[in-house]
Amino acid sequence: MTEPHPTIRPQPGILDIALYVGGDSKLAGTANKVTKLSSNENPYGASPLAVEAYKAASADLAVYPSTDHGDLRAAIGQVHGVDPARVICGAGSDEIIAFLCQVYAGVGDEVLYTEHGFAMYRISALAAGATPVEVREDNRHTDVDALLAACNDKTKLVFIANPNNPTGTMISGDEVARLAEGLPKQAILVLDGAYVEYVEDADFDAGLAVIEARDNVVMTRTFSKLYGLGGLRIGWGYGPAHIIDALNRVRGPFNLSGAALATAQAAVLDEVYTANCKALNTQWRGWLTEKLIALGLAVDESHGNFILVRFATPELAEGCDAALRERGLIVRKVGGYGFPEGLRITIGDEIACRQVAQGVKEFLEGQDE
Repeated sequence: MTEPHPTIRPQPGILDIALYVGGDSKLAGTANKVTKLSSNENPYGASPLAVEAYKAASADLAVYPSTDHGDLRAAIGQVHGVDPARVICGAGSDEIIAFLCQVYAGVGDEVLYTEHGFAMYRISALAAGATPVEVREDNRHTDVDALLAACNDKTKLVFIANPNNPTGTMISGDEVARLAEGLPKQAILVLDGAYVEYVEDADFDAGLAVIEARDNVVMTRTFSKLYGLGGLRIGWGYGPAHIIDALNRVRGPFNLSGAALATAQAAVLDEVYTANCKALNTQWRGWLTEKLIALGLAVDESHGNFILVRFATPELAEGCDAALRERGLIVRKVGGYGFPEGLRITIGDEIACRQVAQGVKEFLEGQDE
């Protein structure tokens, strides 16, 4: 760690931030093909229409992009049934999360999140000078009662991911509404919907009903998962007009490139492609879950494009990770999220899922020899 300067100091909270560590994408000492299952990316890539839009955008690289993101917001409104005027776009949903903390939390304020929640909640809270407060979960599920009990007159933001990462679990719309209703009057509930497109429950509305009924709930969404655009960094948020207006006042005028805007617009409008990606994820998520449970491993029902696999000991998880890497399969160790005994495995295509199942099976059989 770099030694602090004797007189030049960053704002309070900055040096308490641990750098975010993403999933590995390379294996040292190998030139073989690597299958990356560590960052919950879409194994089928972006829509061909989105790829063509990206290529076409290369003709306008000298031109500044739109500052109001109007065309993309209109497309989002059309597909997701939201009011485009209350959509804000950002460089990934991470930027929307950072905006929320910058605008609504500061020194002396508290930002709540669940114990296995996304690392950026804590990081963004600290960057704003606020105090992050971790709240326990109930068997890897968001605990509404625990969150409400942790609230006080300092609480400004409450973040929950639904479905959650890395657990894949989720709570019902009724529980989300109960949480929103019980918050202190000065607090905002933030629903991180990075994985909502993968949910199969026909009654699940990603929290839209709660948002439309209240003035203290906002959601964040991403193009990095189902839409396969993680490399372009595009996200969006939706909420009450008073919140979106405040966030837009700190948003940089050109925070998304023209290529990103055009590509995201094409991606969101290609509903046939995304429906196929979702169906394949559902199929192979179920298949891989059944195979790993049959091997005696603990796997909660996941509603995302990944599963959290829990071993009997951290040592077994570490050993299995190493064994999979020897096969060119990179998964995610999640000790930093409170699961030293766990591995988070992105749902890949059929070949990848079969390779993971076989690799884990052979590893566990080797432990009995």
